[in-house]
Amino acid sequence: MNNYVQPGKTLDYTHTAVVASGVAVLIGTVLVIPGTNAGIGVPFPGTIDGVFNIVCATGTAWTMNTPVYWDDTNKRVTTTPTGNTKIGMVAAPKVAAAAVGAVKLIPAV
Repeated sequence: MNNYVQPGKTLDYTHTAVVASGVAVLIGTVLVIPGTNAGIGVPFPGTIDGVFNIVCATGTAWTMNTPVYWDDTNKRVTTTPTGNTKIGMVAAPKVAAAAVGAVKLIPAV
């Protein structure tokens, strides 16, 4: 295959704000997990596929495979679709009080 480039799970990104390694950021319609800290406009490796523990809204228990969304206003994962960007699905059950949940990122365009 002469046209194969890479698996595509990690790509190089820049952002309009400072990013911190492991702290999710929404770039367009894709939730990106930065692999390094980076300043404004500085390239960084960002993972867009896989399972990550990400900060989430409390008050709702999660069950496997439930769709999840990124609340960019509050910078957290939620199960509420209205006004939010779909980012993937629940990868492990979560109790309602938990502030972090396992999310299987599914990139969308």
